[in-house]
Amino acid sequence: MKKYDLAIFDLDGTILYTLEDLKNSLNHALSSHGFPERTLEEVRRFVGNGVRKLVERGAPAGTDPAELDMLYETFHEHYRQHDLDNTRPYEGVPELMERLKADGLRLAVVSNKVDYGVKDLCKRFYPGVFDAALGERPGVAKKPAPDLVNAVLAELGISREKAVYIGDSEVDLQTAQNAGMDEVIVSWGFRTVEELMAKGATRIVASPEALYVELTR
Repeated sequence: MKKYDLAIFDLDGTILYTLEDLKNSLNHALSSHGFPERTLEEVRRFVGNGVRKLVERGAPAGTDPAELDMLYETFHEHYRQHDLDNTRPYEGVPELMERLKADGLRLAVVSNKVDYGVKDLCKRFYPGVFDAALGERPGVAKKPAPDLVNAVLAELGISREKAVYIGDSEVDLQTAQNAGMDEVIVSWGFRTVEELMAKGATRIVASPEALYVELTR
């Protein structure tokens, strides 16, 4: 009997490398409004809590809320056109998904990325792979709140005891804990092993092969 019936994946930093496109859209918004741009390393630390928080962290301290609103809109205008420029799957992850599906697991994505971005990217890079893919939407709390995870469980009719959550950050660790379900954290994403361990992660894997073993043993 397999341990899990469903694997729920985070998107950015877990199944897709999206950092450069996020950085480019953030910097487009910042420069368009006369603010200094951010480095890739800075943006790596800013991501994880959704685009609004990314913009707030990228803008200079004390930026007026109305200006933040304009930055947010400018980011989205640019990202809608450029979310595929440099984004790509992590090596070995598409093959991992096929192996998991062949083993009978159902697969889903839950992300703090805006919903249109989640659906576009899943359709482009993982066509037909996921049974559900949910992103940020009005009226639904973002991760680390468990709301999006709970929505997937309800949509697919699978209990949290038979599901596992996979992500790459402290936000994902907290999401799994808040949802009351098992988690596995990958170390190839936007956080280092040291950062993950400092946040309390103990079930950390370094490769898609190691993740496959962890999910199917």
